[in-house]
Amino acid sequence: MDRIVYDRMAAHDTTHWWYRARRDVLADYLTRWGALPEAARILEIGCGTGHNLPMLAQFGEIDAIEIDEDAGRYAAERLGKPIGTAPLPELTGVERGAYDLVAVLDVIEHVENDVAALKAMAACLKPGGRILITVPAHQWMWSAHDVVNHHHRRYSKTTLTQSLRAAGLGWKKLGYFNSLLFPAAVAQRAVGKLTRKEDSDDSPPPAPLNMAFETIFRLERHLVGRVPLPPGLSIIALASPKG
Repeated sequence: MDRIVYDRMAAHDTTHWWYRARRDVLADYLTRWGALPEAARILEIGCGTGHNLPMLAQFGEIDAIEIDEDAGRYAAERLGKPIGTAPLPELTGVERGAYDLVAVLDVIEHVENDVAALKAMAACLKPGGRILITVPAHQWMWSAHDVVNHHHRRYSKTTLTQSLRAAGLGWKKLGYFNSLLFPAAVAQRAVGKLTRKEDSDDSPPPAPLNMAFETIFRLERHLVGRVPLPPGLSIIALASPKG
């Protein structure tokens, strides 16, 4: 990702509606469907500034990986221990067969060979372990945001399941989320394309709007995994090795 993306993440990951509400949605999803043991071992790959680590720590003992040096230092301060630097897809040096959960939250779209990355993650799981995956949805929504984030692709439910299948993984509770705000996002991007003023700035909107977006997105914690949501900005799944 461009340096400015990490800088904005560090500046806004405690206040921006997207980060705040998504953490609550993911926490509810894991509580309902994660089936994690007590004191689970959890690895977050691509943890950025570490903004998801306190949420994940509710479920067990956390290790984390981040290849950006500055973001990794910030995450290490939050976690209270060193952050690994093993890149995908190899994950060289990461303990195999060690984790109950591997979390890759908007990460595999950054990896050219996502199938190889998924296979490496699966090798790090204990028997019965799972991979929590979120990815951006809809290739037709490609924008300046994807460029500055160095994405290789956005996913559909079909292309994500194809990658999972090719990696020898099964899945459950795969579906869209961030659906309630999807029409507004589509309209915003359409205007940007028409006016040729696409914006990659992920800074929070004005406070009243930021609060409104957070409230709306957070409502989905009651829905994700329980009912099929209409198309959204993201896709979520729990994957595990077949057999």
